[in-house]
Amino acid sequence: MFDATLKDRKQSFDSAPGTTMFLHWLVGMVYVFYFASFILLLREVLRPGVLWFLRNLNDPDFNPVQEMIHLPIYRHLRRFILSVVVFGSIVLLMLWLPIRIIKLLFPNFLPYNVMLYSDAPVSELSLELLLLQVVLPALLEQGHTRQWLKRLVHAWTFTTGYMLDLHSYLLGDHEDDDDDNPNNNPPDRHNNRFPGLGEGLHAAHQAILQQGGPIGFQAYHRPVDFSLKIVLLVIFMCVTLLLASLLCLILPVFAGRWLMSFWMGSAMVHELYTAASGLYICWLSIRAATVVLSWMPQGRTIILTKVHEWSLMILKTLVVAVLLAGVIPLLLGLLFELVIVAPLRVQLDQTPLFYPWQDWALGVLHAKIIAAITLMGPQWWLKTVIEQVYANGIRNIDLHFILRGLAAPVICVLLLSLSVPYTISIGITPLLGVTPEMQTLVERRIYPLLMMVVILLAVLFFQIRQFKRLYEHIKNDKYLVGQRLVNYERKNGRRMSTSSHSSPS
Repeated sequence: MFDATLKDRKQSFDSAPGTTMFLHWLVGMVYVFYFASFILLLREVLRPGVLWFLRNLNDPDFNPVQEMIHLPIYRHLRRFILSVVVFGSIVLLMLWLPIRIIKLLFPNFLPYNVMLYSDAPVSELSLELLLLQVVLPALLEQGHTRQWLKRLVHAWTFTTGYMLDLHSYLLGDHEDDDDDNPNNNPPDRHNNRFPGLGEGLHAAHQAILQQGGPIGFQAYHRPVDFSLKIVLLVIFMCVTLLLASLLCLILPVFAGRWLMSFWMGSAMVHELYTAASGLYICWLSIRAATVVLSWMPQGRTIILTKVHEWSLMILKTLVVAVLLAGVIPLLLGLLFELVIVAPLRVQLDQTPLFYPWQDWALGVLHAKIIAAITLMGPQWWLKTVIEQVYANGIRNIDLHFILRGLAAPVICVLLLSLSVPYTISIGITPLLGVTPEMQTLVERRIYPLLMMVVILLAVLFFQIRQFKRLYEHIKNDKYLVGQRLVNYERKNGRRMSTSSHSSPS
């Protein structure tokens, strides 16, 4: 997929073993996470009991730490081998085989353009973290995207179930909830001792162990040639996963390359940018199509009114996105570059090079982290503004409130943090008659120095406030009775009383 040979992988591991292992671990964790998320979505669609061989992570009785302690080693080894077989088979089915098919059908489409060796600091790490922490969560956390995927899975299950006569096995018999008819479950009439004995081996085991009906299991109708139909179902599922993988590997990258060609021309662009752009194009296209189809029955006038409202809303959203997702992350990433990256990586006799794209990518990550910390912190104006903007949403977006309450203060603080040290080092330092070496030292070290001063002042003010709270707590605990201070006089009051007693004498 990336045209990397074993020699390239060995060279990459020899040059940076820690980074290589971390990236492989990160990709594997993301793969396992989204696989588990898809399994949870399948449990919402399928009949309870279909996925009995997979653990339910939402089960309140599921305690992996307790199982890790109590179960024997061979059970853990068996589960580990089963997980490796399942995950490895899916990787071969959804990555290795589609890549071979793409190379056979579209020889010029692969490999993906990935700059494995770049002079830009933290280039690959920032781009991959940007994709994993910003792009994918922004797409997958959308309620519409999850509902689309759920409906698509339900439609595929419904169609396949009726084609193979497995509708009862996959989705259940919702219309036969009551058991008034004695012919509903004739095989189970003589199994009153162990409920679930005629509902499959796993259900019977669960019923015996729990001495009752199996938890999370629903009866189904067993058709003729059940084993053969299950094999056909697995084959259809593998073919569907293969086609879906081909579509996901080709369509977003193709759409992103087509979009980037209008801007970058024939230049090679990192495929993370093209894939992210393509994902957003596909998502916006599907969303626009569904919205227009929902407007069609309302008439032409309503459609024109809705288009005007949505055009105005999209224009406001673009202005907000340029400021909050463009200007603020760029300034934040540039400040991080000047404060931390440049002093650590560049010597005083060298000239630092700045990469706006990398600074913006790092700034997006830092802005997300700062926003999360702000929302978890105490109540202050920035948290209130962010919560208000989130509560309003896109449809009720207030451009004036966002510009005045959020964008303008943050941009002013970042611009002051960038311009004040630059003005001091470039404008004031030469007037003092220092040497060129000292001027270079001031230019390169003034940003971390001022940042340390600001941090020390913040820590000092925080400690002073904490000592004041401690002093008030001790004072109230010692002298406060109800709502009144007793046996307590301030120093000024004591001095005045002393002077008044001494003046007549």
